[in-house]
Amino acid sequence: MIVAYRGGAPIRVRDIGTAVDGPENTKLAAWAYTDARTADGPAPRAIVLAISKLPGANVIETVDRVKAALPRLQGAIPPSVEVTVLTDRTQTIRASVADVQFTLMLTIALVVMVIFVFLRNLAATVIPSLTVPLALAGTAAVMYAAGFSLDNLSLMALTVAVGFVVDDAIVVLENIYRYVEGGMPVRETALKGAGEIGFTVIAISVSLVAVFIPFLLMGGIVGRLLREFALTVSITIALSVVVSLTLTPMLCSRFLRDTTHDEHGKFHQLCERGFDWLLDRYAAGLQFVLRHQFVTLLSFFATLGLTVFLFIAIPKGFFPQQDTGFLFGQAVGPEDSSSAQMAGRMTALGRSSRVTRTSAAWRSTSARRRSTRAISTSTCARKRMGGRRRRTRSSRGCGPRRRRCRA
Repeated sequence: MIVAYRGGAPIRVRDIGTAVDGPENTKLAAWAYTDARTADGPAPRAIVLAISKLPGANVIETVDRVKAALPRLQGAIPPSVEVTVLTDRTQTIRASVADVQFTLMLTIALVVMVIFVFLRNLAATVIPSLTVPLALAGTAAVMYAAGFSLDNLSLMALTVAVGFVVDDAIVVLENIYRYVEGGMPVRETALKGAGEIGFTVIAISVSLVAVFIPFLLMGGIVGRLLREFALTVSITIALSVVVSLTLTPMLCSRFLRDTTHDEHGKFHQLCERGFDWLLDRYAAGLQFVLRHQFVTLLSFFATLGLTVFLFIAIPKGFFPQQDTGFLFGQAVGPEDSSSAQMAGRMTALGRSSRVTRTSAAWRSTSARRRSTRAISTSTCARKRMGGRRRRTRSSRGCGPRRRRCRA
């Protein structure tokens, strides 16, 4: 290989040095401890490759595609080289998304259970409950068309919107059932009840959507984060209005009937007594408030002032602190240290930190063993005491039992 020309003669690499196969910069080095290495063994050299996603890419999909390509990478390199994932920032993201998904399913189950407890009718429970999956499915379709993803904010928005979705259907159903109890034909009650309550449902939903308008108009990073949340809730509420004013009256006209004069079981009677007790307590509390109107007004202003004070006193922050499961540190050596000295110090630091972590795990295991031994000793003591109490009844006593305890 010709490097340059001097005096018309070529200068090759062999004329100025020796070419070797090695790194471009020998002053840079990395070490990685894997599970296959011992804590007191030599630190294995490594090439640390940091992979970052492009703007707009989904981080979980990116990590899944990288992990899927690792077997092909392992097969293309020598067997002595091990490919290991050091850190995966999507572990906490996956855990939080799974937690929000569980919360969403639990919220839907609790909402359906509460509807059944209050209505105590299977048909009346199923009709408003059907609005939940339909509204959520429609919202997911709109989110897909808008380019949204199922992240923590969108899932939290769906969880919050579940209560709003059911409210509209319950209001329509209750107004229709009021005419069903009056003896009107079911089809007429569906048309009349939905027509009377339709404007009210629309007004309530518009007022709920208006609450999220400031989130849509916010700028900066906070506005970009909360815009998806506000749009998801607003879309879900709008779809719930459509479902409540179309599907709910149709289902009421087909499956709803008057059950006032039917015989009910103990569960229905127990719930009825509980609701009567709550109604009596509410009436008593309302009468107390009406007799002490000035004190009630003062309580309102005191609550308002306390709310303002707590808003000012509570610490502010962008996002709450979260344990990500990673510990990052930085080591700084003397300025006159050579690269070889720093390499030795870094390997010693990594070895000591790994020994400390192993010792902490050993101490935790020893503590659990001591706790188990104490429980076993206590159990043996109780057995010996029981054997002494039974010695007057049996001539055999608890000799074998005592030997087992000592063993």
